[in-house]
Amino acid sequence: MKLLLLGADGQVGWELRRSLATLGPLTIAGRADGADFADPERLADTVRRLAPEVIVNAAAYTAVDRAESEPALAQTINADAPGALARVAAASGAWLVHYSSDYVFDGSGQNARGEDDPTGPLSAYGRSKLAGEAAIRSSGCHHLILRTSWVYAARGGNFARTMLKLAGERDELKVIDDQIGAPTGAELLADLTALMLRDATRRPELAGTYHACAAGETSWCGYARHVIAWARSRGVALRTAPDAVQAIPSSAYPLPARRPLNSRLATTKLRSAFGVTLPPWQPGVERMLAEALNLPLALP
Repeated sequence: MKLLLLGADGQVGWELRRSLATLGPLTIAGRADGADFADPERLADTVRRLAPEVIVNAAAYTAVDRAESEPALAQTINADAPGALARVAAASGAWLVHYSSDYVFDGSGQNARGEDDPTGPLSAYGRSKLAGEAAIRSSGCHHLILRTSWVYAARGGNFARTMLKLAGERDELKVIDDQIGAPTGAELLADLTALMLRDATRRPELAGTYHACAAGETSWCGYARHVIAWARSRGVALRTAPDAVQAIPSSAYPLPARRPLNSRLATTKLRSAFGVTLPPWQPGVERMLAEALNLPLALP
């Protein structure tokens, strides 16, 4: 199959370069090539010219707090541009893969949300991601929409790196403990994407929306404690001990955009449809830390 990857320089996009290359000829297009998500019509023209059989869209506006003051730009990049891609895909018979977010939900309750559960985004970012999903579905194109949460990668900045930096400077940290989700590696998402495309392009009935994240759950505070404990056990000099990471509520750290407290996503549909077992979140985080810090994954 002939594939086109958009957003190849982001965390997920960088890993997709590797996983998609196993499926067929892969073209990567960026803004300089005409793939400008702030200009959906130009983007659509570029994709028509390249004529891929599969479009994988890893581009997005992800500045959650800034989106509160730039809602129109977030809407253009996260909703209008994916809608334009979807219409091109529908007209040509191509598949479209698109990544969405736990932010399409309101974060209430304690149960993991299923794909068909009611949505209710709390922020401009969440509303733009939900609108992007709707635009893709309404186009009628063959699509895979993967909703995920708390994405990280060894390349670039992430929550774990920030915690390690702060833990090297301070005796204690205060981290939010009432937001619950599953840290999910870009590597895992890229591998799932390749697997799902192999099956779905042969079985079009598999098209649709899926929740894709690592197994298990934690809070940001629990995530920070795990990261610090793992690094200290491997000799990384940190001033903060895991038990010196203090739990605080979201109300103690106000931000422009409201975050969902419950980011649990049920992955039953994905596991059943594609026959996959999703790994716990901890090993992926540890593998990322080992790569980022150039440390052995296992203790000697």
